[in-house]
Amino acid sequence: MKRLQKLIAESGYCSRRKAEQLIKEGKVSVNGKKVTQLGEKACFDDEILVEGNLIEYQQKEYYLFYKPRAVVCTTKDDKKRKTVLDYFDDVTKRIYPVGRLDYNTTGLLILTNDGELTNLLLHPKNKIDKYYVAKVKGIVTKDEVKILKNGVKLDNKKIYPTRVKVKKIDKKSMTSIVEITIHDGINHEVKRLMEFIGHEVIKLKRQAIGFLTLDNLKSGEKRKLTNKEVKQLYNIANNK
Repeated sequence: MKRLQKLIAESGYCSRRKAEQLIKEGKVSVNGKKVTQLGEKACFDDEILVEGNLIEYQQKEYYLFYKPRAVVCTTKDDKKRKTVLDYFDDVTKRIYPVGRLDYNTTGLLILTNDGELTNLLLHPKNKIDKYYVAKVKGIVTKDEVKILKNGVKLDNKKIYPTRVKVKKIDKKSMTSIVEITIHDGINHEVKRLMEFIGHEVIKLKRQAIGFLTLDNLKSGEKRKLTNKEVKQLYNIANNK
């Protein structure tokens, strides 16, 4: 017997946090009985319905994906835009992206049906580093870098980037390339940090999540994570 939200997450339907929300909203039932309180336990032999869908255990799948520009990080889009799942037509399991990258942001994305790992990677307390390279308008100065390193308040929370470095300055085009590592999980965090010091982001690419990098992947390509890599992800999240 396991907590209901954990079973739902393990089935790959959604993350544990989302499962808790669905339970509170009365969208989950066990053996025909609606459940609205957290703490209920069940097993996969029980009939568990989430939003009318029968929950079944499925083998875990883990992928690294190089998200291209002009692609949305949702399972479907009402505007008929291309989604990350359009690149996974050959995958039979129901998977979903771990977090999001903006429509025009490119780079590394993890997709899985492991709700437990998703919850660990996204929870702010686990502080999983995410490394970005941003091209911005204007010349980023040492004083501006210092401002970011000293902390910026976003969403009533003081944000301290793990690392900020100006990689290149182009005085002719009046642009800068900035490397920045964050771990807070705030929406549009890099763009908002750069806007705070007066620089608009022109291009943004996520190069790494923790120890995982794009390696030799090209835009639109994917690969499966190894068992060793999955264990490492669990370890870095649980040891924070």
